[in-house]
Amino acid sequence: MRLIVLLKILFFISNSFSNEISSSISLLNNRFRVDPAIKQITFIIYRTELTQPVILIRPDGKKYYSWKKHKNVHWYHTSDMDIISIDKPMPGPWQAIGKVTPKNKIKLISNLTIETDPLPSHFFNGETIKFTARLLNDRKPLLLEDFLEELNLNITFTKFLEKKIFLFKKKAQSAPKIIEQFSDDGRGLDEYPRDGVFTVPLLIKAKPGKYKVRITSGNGIFLRAREQETFIYPNPIQIKFIQSEQEETPHRIVFSGKNGTIVPGSLAASITYHNKKKNTITTIQGMAKNEDTKLTIELENKKNIRWYGHVYANDIESNRPLSFIIPEQNQSILQTEEQKENNKIGIKVESEKKIKHARNIIVIIVGNSITILLGLTCWFFLSREQKK
Repeated sequence: MRLIVLLKILFFISNSFSNEISSSISLLNNRFRVDPAIKQITFIIYRTELTQPVILIRPDGKKYYSWKKHKNVHWYHTSDMDIISIDKPMPGPWQAIGKVTPKNKIKLISNLTIETDPLPSHFFNGETIKFTARLLNDRKPLLLEDFLEELNLNITFTKFLEKKIFLFKKKAQSAPKIIEQFSDDGRGLDEYPRDGVFTVPLLIKAKPGKYKVRITSGNGIFLRAREQETFIYPNPIQIKFIQSEQEETPHRIVFSGKNGTIVPGSLAASITYHNKKKNTITTIQGMAKNEDTKLTIELENKKNIRWYGHVYANDIESNRPLSFIIPEQNQSILQTEEQKENNKIGIKVESEKKIKHARNIIVIIVGNSITILLGLTCWFFLSREQKK
């Protein structure tokens, strides 16, 4: 009985020890051991500043180099650090040869997974959504700053193409297009730096069609991926700038939602424009009334307008909130025929005024000149008379 209890205690201690070393192992002569149960391992090795990447030696003596590609080894290095990921590593003692710092501890990540927000079944071109991806180690948040600092995640959209080959269709895919890159740096929509949660404003810029969406590593270390399929539809909201035909009335921006795509009454917009003369920035907001799918916002009547904003609506199929960014527009206002005619009349009147003004000045100059000439003549004759 005592023997059974002792064996249980030893098993508990050894199991606790193995869990501990799975996350952080001190290098003894730059060596570490890989357990047979580990299917994938990622680790960090710190080196002396400005030294060459280490050389990895497997238990059977085979060497891995940072510059040589291997199917199951993915390597990223900086001036003082190596981050290496190995799929199906050979069990047994491994060795790292290089100028490893004495205080180095190898960080092992043996069960690294990625979770992402579920994507909607369809997007709209030009739409922006808040999208989040999470890195987990053994189903817990990955809080390894050195690893996260060097890691970016890319989200790519790959369009499905259909090619007819003889009597059947074969699915093919176009080259993947990177839509957004994640950084766990606490900037933008990312709430906290180095917390294993990557959040970005995902702007859909791909053309309409069916796509495979894939999350992958930006530097080749982390090769876990999440894949989803989605459709991208054309932008459901048309934006039209309507110039005023009279100087007293404002310009208009009309937002029109495509029937059957957005929820009636859900259309809203926020427009910001600049007034150079007054050096002011004005924001105008509006919402569609009742069951309307149209919205009109009025802008101050100016010759040149620089404006931008956002437009919002709800998807009629899922009632999902939609958000679209309106990039900055520089609107040059064209004159109407009436304005052109009024300008011609104004120019003509102004020209006549200038001519009349010039004639008056000439008359005054000539009159003054004659007066001065007569005065000089009189003075001349009077001077001669006095001399006689």
